[in-house]
Amino acid sequence: MASNQPAPEAPSPFRSDSFGDEGRTWEEWNPTEESIRPVRGRHRVAKQRGLARSSTVLGVGVIAAVGAGGMATAQSKPPVSISLPDSIADNLPDAKSLPGVGAFMSGDSDSDHETVAASSPLTTAGITAAEAEGGATDAGEALRARILQQAEQQQAGADAEAKAAQEKAAAEAAAAQAAKQQSVAEAEAAAKKKAAEEAAEKKAEAERLAKLAASYAVPTSSYYISSTFGQAGSMWSSGHHTGLDFAAPTGTPVKAVHSGTVKSAGYSGSYGYRTVLELDDGTEIWYCHQSSMDVSAGQKVTTGQTIGRVGATGNVTGAHLHLEVHTADGTGIDPMAWLRGKGLTI
Repeated sequence: MASNQPAPEAPSPFRSDSFGDEGRTWEEWNPTEESIRPVRGRHRVAKQRGLARSSTVLGVGVIAAVGAGGMATAQSKPPVSISLPDSIADNLPDAKSLPGVGAFMSGDSDSDHETVAASSPLTTAGITAAEAEGGATDAGEALRARILQQAEQQQAGADAEAKAAQEKAAAEAAAAQAAKQQSVAEAEAAAKKKAAEEAAEKKAEAERLAKLAASYAVPTSSYYISSTFGQAGSMWSSGHHTGLDFAAPTGTPVKAVHSGTVKSAGYSGSYGYRTVLELDDGTEIWYCHQSSMDVSAGQKVTTGQTIGRVGATGNVTGAHLHLEVHTADGTGIDPMAWLRGKGLTI
Protein backbone atom coordinates (compact mmCIF):
# COMPACT_ATOMS: atom_id res chain seq x y z
CA MET A 1 0.00 0.00 0.00
CA ALA A 2 1.48 3.32 -1.08
CA SER A 3 1.85 6.10 1.45
CA ASN A 4 2.02 9.85 1.08
CA GLN A 5 5.36 11.15 0.04
CA PRO A 6 6.82 13.92 2.13
CA ALA A 7 6.73 17.33 0.47
CA PRO A 8 10.02 18.65 -0.83
CA GLU A 9 11.87 21.06 1.39
CA ALA A 10 10.90 24.56 0.51
CA PRO A 11 13.74 26.91 -0.07
CA SER A 12 13.99 29.82 2.38
CA PRO A 13 11.95 32.83 1.35
CA PHE A 14 14.46 35.28 2.78
CA ARG A 15 16.47 37.29 0.20
CA SER A 16 20.12 38.04 0.38
CA ASP A 17 19.43 41.77 0.41
CA SER A 18 17.35 41.38 3.58
CA PHE A 19 19.52 39.19 5.77
CA GLY A 20 23.05 38.78 4.36
CA ASP A 21 25.12 38.64 7.46
CA GLU A 22 26.57 35.20 6.58
CA GLY A 23 27.26 36.01 2.88
CA ARG A 24 24.92 33.27 1.68
CA THR A 25 22.59 33.73 -1.30
CA TRP A 26 19.07 32.36 -1.20
CA GLU A 27 16.70 32.08 -4.12
CA GLU A 28 13.14 33.18 -3.73
CA TRP A 29 10.69 30.27 -4.18
CA ASN A 30 7.11 30.74 -5.13
CA PRO A 31 5.18 27.44 -5.03
CA THR A 32 2.99 26.72 -8.07
CA GLU A 33 0.91 23.79 -9.33
CA GLU A 34 3.75 22.61 -11.59
CA SER A 35 6.43 22.75 -8.88
CA ILE A 36 4.49 20.69 -6.36
CA ARG A 37 4.46 16.87 -6.84
CA PRO A 38 0.93 15.48 -6.79
CA VAL A 39 0.07 13.18 -3.92
CA ARG A 40 -1.58 9.89 -4.80
CA GLY A 41 -2.92 6.94 -2.90
CA ARG A 42 -4.71 6.78 0.40
CA HIS A 43 -3.95 9.54 2.79
CA ARG A 44 -2.35 8.37 5.97
CA VAL A 45 -0.81 10.30 8.70
CA ALA A 46 2.59 8.82 9.47
CA LYS A 47 4.18 9.33 12.82
CA GLN A 48 6.79 12.01 12.17
CA ARG A 49 8.58 14.54 14.25
CA GLY A 50 7.67 18.19 13.99
CA LEU A 51 5.15 19.20 11.34
CA ALA A 52 3.79 16.01 9.74
CA ARG A 53 1.64 17.09 6.90
CA SER A 54 3.07 18.55 3.71
CA SER A 55 0.14 20.93 3.42
CA THR A 56 1.04 22.40 6.80
CA VAL A 57 4.66 22.89 5.75
CA LEU A 58 3.46 24.56 2.56
CA GLY A 59 1.17 26.96 4.45
CA VAL A 60 3.95 27.93 6.85
CA GLY A 61 6.28 28.58 3.99
CA VAL A 62 3.78 30.81 2.20
CA ILE A 63 3.15 32.84 5.36
CA ALA A 64 6.89 33.23 5.95
CA ALA A 65 7.45 34.31 2.37
CA VAL A 66 4.71 36.94 2.46
CA GLY A 67 5.96 38.26 5.82
CA ALA A 68 9.53 38.49 4.63
CA GLY A 69 8.50 40.24 1.46
CA GLY A 70 6.54 42.80 3.45
CA MET A 71 9.47 43.42 5.81
CA ALA A 72 11.87 43.81 2.89
CA THR A 73 9.49 46.18 1.13
CA ALA A 74 9.08 48.25 4.31
CA GLN A 75 12.86 48.47 4.82
CA SER A 76 13.44 49.42 1.19
CA LYS A 77 10.99 52.32 1.23
CA PRO A 78 12.29 55.79 2.13
CA PRO A 79 11.08 57.45 5.36
CA VAL A 80 7.94 59.57 5.14
CA SER A 81 8.01 63.04 6.62
CA ILE A 82 5.09 64.21 8.74
CA SER A 83 4.10 67.84 8.77
CA LEU A 84 2.03 69.56 11.45
CA PRO A 85 0.21 72.90 11.43
CA ASP A 86 2.20 75.78 12.81
CA SER A 87 -0.35 76.30 15.63
CA ILE A 88 0.41 72.79 16.95
CA ALA A 89 4.08 72.60 16.07
CA ASP A 90 4.83 75.87 17.90
CA ASN A 91 3.33 74.49 21.12
CA LEU A 92 5.19 71.16 21.09
CA PRO A 93 8.07 70.85 23.61
CA ASP A 94 11.64 70.64 22.40
CA ALA A 95 12.65 66.99 22.01
CA LYS A 96 16.05 67.70 23.54
CA SER A 97 14.42 68.95 26.71
CA LEU A 98 12.61 65.64 27.34
CA PRO A 99 14.25 63.41 30.00
CA GLY A 100 16.24 60.57 28.42
CA VAL A 101 15.49 61.72 24.85
CA GLY A 102 17.69 64.77 24.41
CA ALA A 103 20.84 62.64 24.46
CA PHE A 104 19.66 60.60 21.44
CA MET A 105 18.73 63.74 19.51
CA SER A 106 21.97 65.61 20.20
CA GLY A 107 24.33 62.65 19.71
CA ASP A 108 25.90 62.92 23.16
CA SER A 109 28.06 60.14 24.55
CA ASP A 110 26.70 57.24 26.53
CA SER A 111 27.89 58.73 29.77
CA ASP A 112 25.96 61.94 29.13
CA HIS A 113 22.85 59.93 28.24
CA GLU A 114 23.11 57.97 31.43
CA THR A 115 23.47 61.20 33.38
CA VAL A 116 20.32 62.72 31.80
CA ALA A 117 18.32 59.55 32.34
CA ALA A 118 19.49 59.28 35.92
CA SER A 119 18.58 62.91 36.64
CA SER A 120 14.97 62.25 35.62
CA PRO A 121 14.01 58.76 36.82
CA LEU A 122 10.81 57.15 35.60
CA THR A 123 9.43 57.12 39.16
CA THR A 124 9.02 60.89 39.02
CA ALA A 125 6.50 60.69 36.16
CA GLY A 126 3.21 62.32 37.06
CA ILE A 127 4.62 64.39 39.94
CA THR A 128 3.44 67.99 39.87
CA ALA A 129 5.74 70.94 40.42
CA ALA A 130 4.16 71.63 43.82
CA GLU A 131 4.77 68.04 44.87
CA ALA A 132 8.35 68.17 43.62
CA GLU A 133 8.95 71.37 45.60
CA GLY A 134 7.47 69.63 48.61
CA GLY A 135 10.10 66.89 48.39
CA ALA A 136 8.10 64.16 46.63
CA THR A 137 10.42 61.98 44.51
CA ASP A 138 8.31 58.87 44.00
CA ALA A 139 5.18 58.73 41.84
CA GLY A 140 3.60 56.08 44.05
CA GLU A 141 4.09 58.18 47.15
CA ALA A 142 2.78 61.22 45.33
CA LEU A 143 -0.32 59.30 44.23
CA ARG A 144 -0.82 58.02 47.76
CA ALA A 145 -0.49 61.56 49.09
CA ARG A 146 -3.08 62.77 46.57
CA ILE A 147 -5.50 60.01 47.54
CA LEU A 148 -5.06 60.80 51.21
CA GLN A 149 -5.54 64.50 50.50
CA GLN A 150 -8.74 63.79 48.56
CA ALA A 151 -9.96 61.52 51.35
CA GLU A 152 -9.23 64.25 53.89
CA GLN A 153 -11.05 66.78 51.75
CA GLN A 154 -14.06 64.47 51.40
CA GLN A 155 -14.05 63.78 55.13
CA ALA A 156 -13.79 67.49 55.82
CA GLY A 157 -16.73 68.09 53.46
CA ALA A 158 -18.76 65.37 55.18
CA ASP A 159 -17.91 66.80 58.59
CA ALA A 160 -18.91 70.27 57.40
CA GLU A 161 -22.22 68.94 56.08
CA ALA A 162 -22.87 67.06 59.33
CA LYS A 163 -22.02 70.17 61.34
CA ALA A 164 -24.28 72.29 59.14
CA ALA A 165 -27.10 69.75 59.58
CA GLN A 166 -26.60 69.78 63.35
CA GLU A 167 -26.59 73.57 63.42
CA LYS A 168 -29.74 73.64 61.28
CA ALA A 169 -31.47 71.12 63.54
CA ALA A 170 -30.39 73.10 66.61
CA ALA A 171 -31.66 76.32 65.04
CA GLU A 172 -34.99 74.68 64.17
CA ALA A 173 -35.30 73.27 67.70
CA ALA A 174 -34.48 76.68 69.17
CA ALA A 175 -37.03 78.34 66.90
CA ALA A 176 -39.66 75.76 67.87
CA GLN A 177 -38.88 76.27 71.56
CA ALA A 178 -39.04 80.04 71.13
CA ALA A 179 -42.36 79.73 69.30
CA LYS A 180 -43.70 77.48 72.06
CA GLN A 181 -42.57 79.90 74.75
CA GLN A 182 -44.08 82.78 72.83
CA SER A 183 -47.35 80.87 72.47
CA VAL A 184 -47.39 80.13 76.19
CA ALA A 185 -46.60 83.75 76.98
CA GLU A 186 -49.37 84.94 74.66
CA ALA A 187 -51.83 82.49 76.24
CA GLU A 188 -50.87 83.69 79.73
CA ALA A 189 -51.16 87.31 78.63
CA ALA A 190 -54.58 86.58 77.09
CA ALA A 191 -55.70 84.81 80.26
CA LYS A 192 -54.51 87.72 82.40
CA LYS A 193 -56.22 90.19 80.09
CA LYS A 194 -59.45 88.19 80.20
CA ALA A 195 -59.27 87.93 83.98
CA ALA A 196 -58.64 91.65 84.22
CA GLU A 197 -61.58 92.35 81.91
CA GLU A 198 -63.84 90.04 83.91
CA ALA A 199 -62.72 91.67 87.13
CA ALA A 200 -63.40 95.08 85.63
CA GLU A 201 -66.84 93.94 84.45
CA LYS A 202 -67.66 92.54 87.88
CA LYS A 203 -66.52 95.73 89.51
CA ALA A 204 -68.58 97.83 87.13
CA GLU A 205 -71.61 95.60 87.68
CA ALA A 206 -71.15 95.80 91.42
CA GLU A 207 -70.95 99.57 91.21
CA ARG A 208 -74.03 99.65 89.01
CA LEU A 209 -75.97 97.39 91.35
CA ALA A 210 -74.83 99.37 94.35
CA LYS A 211 -76.00 102.55 92.73
CA LEU A 212 -79.19 100.83 91.61
CA ALA A 213 -79.78 99.33 95.05
CA ALA A 214 -79.79 102.79 96.48
CA SER A 215 -82.95 103.41 94.48
CA TYR A 216 -84.60 100.03 95.34
CA ALA A 217 -85.62 98.50 98.66
CA VAL A 218 -86.57 95.09 100.07
CA PRO A 219 -90.40 94.99 100.40
CA THR A 220 -90.45 94.00 104.10
CA SER A 221 -88.30 93.00 107.07
CA SER A 222 -88.03 90.24 109.65
CA TYR A 223 -88.99 87.62 107.07
CA TYR A 224 -88.08 84.26 105.60
CA ILE A 225 -88.98 82.88 102.17
CA SER A 226 -91.79 80.34 102.55
CA SER A 227 -92.66 79.78 98.86
CA THR A 228 -90.84 80.56 95.57
CA PHE A 229 -91.98 81.40 92.05
CA GLY A 230 -93.17 78.44 89.96
CA GLN A 231 -93.42 76.07 92.89
CA ALA A 232 -96.09 73.39 92.20
CA GLY A 233 -98.95 72.70 94.58
CA SER A 234 -102.72 72.08 94.81
CA MET A 235 -103.24 75.08 97.06
CA TRP A 236 -102.83 77.41 94.09
CA SER A 237 -105.57 77.58 91.53
CA SER A 238 -103.13 77.68 88.62
CA GLY A 239 -101.34 74.58 89.94
CA HIS A 240 -98.17 76.51 90.70
CA HIS A 241 -97.11 79.51 92.74
CA THR A 242 -97.15 82.80 90.81
CA GLY A 243 -95.17 84.94 93.25
CA LEU A 244 -92.68 85.06 96.14
CA ASP A 245 -93.88 84.69 99.75
CA PHE A 246 -92.21 86.66 102.59
CA ALA A 247 -93.42 85.06 105.82
CA ALA A 248 -93.42 87.73 108.54
CA PRO A 249 -95.48 88.68 111.65
CA THR A 250 -98.78 90.42 111.07
CA GLY A 251 -98.40 94.18 111.04
CA THR A 252 -94.80 94.17 109.71
CA PRO A 253 -94.44 97.25 107.45
CA VAL A 254 -94.70 96.70 103.65
CA LYS A 255 -92.52 99.13 101.66
CA ALA A 256 -92.40 100.35 98.07
CA VAL A 257 -89.50 98.65 96.31
CA HIS A 258 -89.10 101.66 94.01
CA SER A 259 -90.62 105.00 93.30
CA GLY A 260 -93.80 104.86 91.28
CA THR A 261 -97.53 105.44 91.18
CA VAL A 262 -100.18 103.43 92.99
CA LYS A 263 -102.31 101.97 90.24
CA SER A 264 -104.86 100.34 92.55
CA ALA A 265 -105.40 99.63 96.26
CA GLY A 266 -108.25 97.43 97.64
CA TYR A 267 -109.63 93.95 98.33
CA SER A 268 -109.07 91.44 95.47
CA GLY A 269 -110.63 88.03 96.27
CA SER A 270 -108.06 85.29 96.98
CA TYR A 271 -105.31 87.99 97.05
CA GLY A 272 -107.01 89.71 100.04
CA TYR A 273 -106.00 93.34 100.39
CA ARG A 274 -103.81 94.13 97.38
CA THR A 275 -101.82 97.21 96.34
CA VAL A 276 -100.55 97.48 92.73
CA LEU A 277 -97.55 99.84 92.28
CA GLU A 278 -96.65 100.85 88.70
CA LEU A 279 -93.04 101.89 88.06
CA ASP A 280 -91.85 104.36 85.45
CA ASP A 281 -90.96 101.59 82.93
CA GLY A 282 -94.45 100.03 83.18
CA THR A 283 -93.46 97.20 85.52
CA GLU A 284 -96.16 96.36 88.09
CA ILE A 285 -95.46 95.22 91.67
CA TRP A 286 -98.38 93.41 93.44
CA TYR A 287 -98.50 93.45 97.28
CA CYS A 288 -101.10 90.89 98.47
CA HIS A 289 -102.68 89.50 101.72
CA GLN A 290 -102.08 92.79 103.58
CA SER A 291 -103.81 93.40 106.86
CA SER A 292 -104.11 97.12 106.05
CA MET A 293 -103.17 99.61 103.30
CA ASP A 294 -101.65 103.07 103.79
CA VAL A 295 -101.94 104.43 100.20
CA SER A 296 -104.66 104.94 97.61
CA ALA A 297 -104.88 104.75 93.84
CA GLY A 298 -103.09 107.55 91.95
CA GLN A 299 -100.72 108.32 94.80
CA LYS A 300 -96.98 108.84 94.12
CA VAL A 301 -94.63 106.96 96.40
CA THR A 302 -90.86 106.82 96.83
CA THR A 303 -88.42 103.98 97.39
CA GLY A 304 -88.73 102.48 100.87
CA GLN A 305 -92.02 104.29 101.69
CA THR A 306 -94.46 102.24 103.80
CA ILE A 307 -97.57 101.41 101.76
CA GLY A 308 -99.24 98.79 104.06
CA ARG A 309 -98.86 96.00 106.63
CA VAL A 310 -98.26 92.24 106.47
CA GLY A 311 -101.50 90.24 107.06
CA ALA A 312 -103.35 87.01 106.27
CA THR A 313 -106.31 88.16 104.17
CA GLY A 314 -107.54 86.17 101.20
CA ASN A 315 -106.57 82.58 100.43
CA VAL A 316 -103.73 82.04 102.91
CA THR A 317 -102.54 79.60 105.57
CA GLY A 318 -100.65 82.16 107.62
CA ALA A 319 -99.47 85.75 107.75
CA HIS A 320 -97.12 86.64 104.89
CA LEU A 321 -96.58 89.11 102.04
CA HIS A 322 -97.30 87.62 98.62
CA LEU A 323 -95.26 89.65 96.08
CA GLU A 324 -95.73 89.39 92.29
CA VAL A 325 -93.84 91.17 89.47
CA HIS A 326 -95.41 91.70 86.02
CA THR A 327 -93.76 93.25 82.97
CA ALA A 328 -95.42 96.03 80.98
CA ASP A 329 -97.21 93.46 78.78
CA GLY A 330 -98.64 91.69 81.86
CA THR A 331 -96.28 88.64 81.90
CA GLY A 332 -95.50 87.36 85.38
CA ILE A 333 -91.76 86.86 86.14
CA ASP A 334 -89.71 85.54 89.06
CA PRO A 335 -89.70 88.27 91.78
CA MET A 336 -86.50 86.95 93.40
CA ALA A 337 -84.53 87.22 90.17
CA TRP A 338 -85.95 90.66 89.47
CA LEU A 339 -85.10 91.98 92.96
CA ARG A 340 -81.58 90.54 92.80
CA GLY A 341 -81.19 92.15 89.40
CA LYS A 342 -81.76 95.46 91.08
CA GLY A 343 -78.86 94.87 93.46
CA LEU A 344 -80.91 93.68 96.40
CA THR A 345 -79.98 90.74 98.58
CA ILE A 346 -82.88 88.38 99.16
